[in-house]
Amino acid sequence: MQIDSLSWFPGHMTKTRRMIAAEIGGMDAVCEIVDARIPLSSRNPDLDELTAGKPRLVVMGHIDQADETLTKRWAAWFRAQGCAAIEVDAKSGTGVKQFAPAVRMLLRDKIAAYEAKGQVGRVLRVMVLGIPNVGKSTFINKVSGRKTAKAEDRPGVTRSKQWVPVDKTLELLDTPGILWPKFDDPAVGVRLAFTGAIRDEVVDVEELAMRLMDYLGTHYPAALEARYKISVAPDEDGWALLEKAGRKRGFLISGGEVDTERMSRILLDEFRAGKLGRFTLEMPPEEG
Repeated sequence: MQIDSLSWFPGHMTKTRRMIAAEIGGMDAVCEIVDARIPLSSRNPDLDELTAGKPRLVVMGHIDQADETLTKRWAAWFRAQGCAAIEVDAKSGTGVKQFAPAVRMLLRDKIAAYEAKGQVGRVLRVMVLGIPNVGKSTFINKVSGRKTAKAEDRPGVTRSKQWVPVDKTLELLDTPGILWPKFDDPAVGVRLAFTGAIRDEVVDVEELAMRLMDYLGTHYPAALEARYKISVAPDEDGWALLEKAGRKRGFLISGGEVDTERMSRILLDEFRAGKLGRFTLEMPPEEG
């Protein structure tokens, strides 16, 4: 499938939309997990309508793979939009301890109202939402100290709702990852494919890798030079860089041609594993 025309809406995502609509009324707040490498592209625009009126905490995950300076700028941007925001690396646990205090700060007026009614210690219920493969289950496991949420590096693993207690007065409702029917901006689909939020099976991996090489060659040439021991000229496009890296790695087929498919898969795997460095693939919108 051509990347520019990606459409992704399996049946279980329709079921998830119905489940969110049915459960949202009983929630005190919404926690939205986004990928710090693509903070805007990893947000499902439909969630604004589905969760309208609920206080929102944005958890920026994968900060260990994102540009640190830009992560701070993105967190500030989310706060300017009226959301609370924290930065975490769920695998190592960095930033995870901020979560419960951030939820209680976000809901301080609601907690005070509960207490005024004599409901001291009432359990807060937070719905956790995010696109597939954004690290939602890994985050829930870390913040709860349990292994109740199934975590796997494959989109679409969490298929049903799960209640997970964080402490005596905070519970999370885990939900399946949900994308939206059509990407209005083709670049959003490309960024999601870069990070693995969309399965490689439904995209042309060579085209995807070529586009990633093109971006990195323009914005982070030193990272490519360091990882693949190649030189990056200002006018070189992604395909030329892909071939150059593949040749340097010795990925050759008959006739001395470069096995660009093999190099493409290596590039995507190494990018997603953080082996190339720390990158943020989009900038915060201009404020004001």
